[in-house]
Amino acid sequence: MKKLLLTILITGTFIISSCKKSLLDQDNPNTLTQEQFWKTEDDAQKGVNAIYHMFYQPGSWSRWGYFRLDLTSDEGFSKSPWIELADWTRFQYVNYNFFEGNQVSYRDTYKAIFRCNQVLTYVPGITFADQNKKAQMLGEAKFLRGLYYYYAALLWENFPIVTTIQSPIDLPQQSSLAQVWAQAEKDLSEAAAVLPSQWTGNDIGRATKGAAFALLGKTYMQQRKWAQARTAFDYLVKGAGAGFYGLVDYKDNFRAENENNKESVFEIQFSDANKTAEGDVPNSSMGNNRAQFFAPRSIGWSDGQARNWLVAEFKKEKTIDGKIDQRLRYSLFYPGLEADFGDKTYGRSWQWDADEAWFKKYSRDYMRNNEDYYNQINNRMIRFSDILLMYAEANNELGQTAEAYQYVNRVRQRVNLAPLATAYPAIGNDQSLFRERLKMERVLELCGESVRWADLKRWGDLETQASVAKVALRDPDFNNFVPGKHIRLPLPQLEVENNINLKQNPNY
Repeated sequence: MKKLLLTILITGTFIISSCKKSLLDQDNPNTLTQEQFWKTEDDAQKGVNAIYHMFYQPGSWSRWGYFRLDLTSDEGFSKSPWIELADWTRFQYVNYNFFEGNQVSYRDTYKAIFRCNQVLTYVPGITFADQNKKAQMLGEAKFLRGLYYYYAALLWENFPIVTTIQSPIDLPQQSSLAQVWAQAEKDLSEAAAVLPSQWTGNDIGRATKGAAFALLGKTYMQQRKWAQARTAFDYLVKGAGAGFYGLVDYKDNFRAENENNKESVFEIQFSDANKTAEGDVPNSSMGNNRAQFFAPRSIGWSDGQARNWLVAEFKKEKTIDGKIDQRLRYSLFYPGLEADFGDKTYGRSWQWDADEAWFKKYSRDYMRNNEDYYNQINNRMIRFSDILLMYAEANNELGQTAEAYQYVNRVRQRVNLAPLATAYPAIGNDQSLFRERLKMERVLELCGESVRWADLKRWGDLETQASVAKVALRDPDFNNFVPGKHIRLPLPQLEVENNINLKQNPNY
């Protein structure tokens, strides 16, 4: 027996030593290694496309981005029977690792940043026939990294900055809010310098120079750097990019038709081409779950809805010809929708509580299509009307209130409202009164578009107990809000425990 085993061992050793090394060293046909990839222009393009693909991930803009930004603000809330989910719109954060409320968004933000860092690390070493094309690809990656740092600053604030490719054992250092804003500023400024003013053909929807300047301006606005913000917005409002942007029929901003129109500064290109599972798999869904997530009860999941005070706000001022502001028709489902405009809700008469309201923007009710899980309507992440109102805000904060009026009036005129000075003559050139009115102008134009949380933070409405109490009059969930704490989300506790360089956010 021992001789047999020895013979087998010797024979096996001889066979192995006789094999050619090339026969054992085979490439995996299903997975390219880092050394095999990042060689050609096509590889670079695929790397950039992979960053855009992060918009289709659940922690990003497929689902939970809306949950975090719309429902936590005073525009929305949740009455979901999933109690822990609803608690995360009520500032009752018990489990910091709650996947849907926190962890998945944190994870997908880092995944997107990692993909940006791949492009910015490897593409400079690839030979391009056209150096301008190479610069534009790098500009796209910087824009998208700046975009994710912008939202990280809004949500977690002290978000660890990573600008190089990390290994699983790396422990990123804690970053301050000021550092995160600075990184976003740097990325967006550099992107604006090289991105094209417009794209054509199949490239429509990629980041443009106007998108970079717009997001850079919004980044400055959140830091109350009013002069820098106005300068960034100049490109779109008065500068070289002004001819590319304007206002369109209001409803066309939220439908599958007339997408990528002149009012759209940057929008996410959704599609219902892949009616498959969501996630980071080759043929994953390229749509979003917003319509299903926010649809009224008995129609969709109904995990998030709008506050009814929005309806009352829309009805406070009539148009020049005495009608209801048409933006209400396309912004919200509410009990009086059929009586006011003749519109049913997904083809049905309203059948719920009298004080209810639901977000209508980006819904598919007008298409009479029940497959809302795979909503293909593009999300207009940045609209020109948003930029006009921010431009007015920056001018007002710089003491140029009289100059600010015209930009608000462009937005009001679109829906046949009287000029601001005519409708509210008491404002005059009073900076404070103009600011307070602008707050309502923004909510009427932009409610349900994921900007209100940033607005409340920028205006300082969440900084003191007294200011929060005023917000709570519109949204009782803010009775749970603790200034200095809930202005930001907790970091996922797993991240803190696994990284000695991280500290949990203040007061958590």
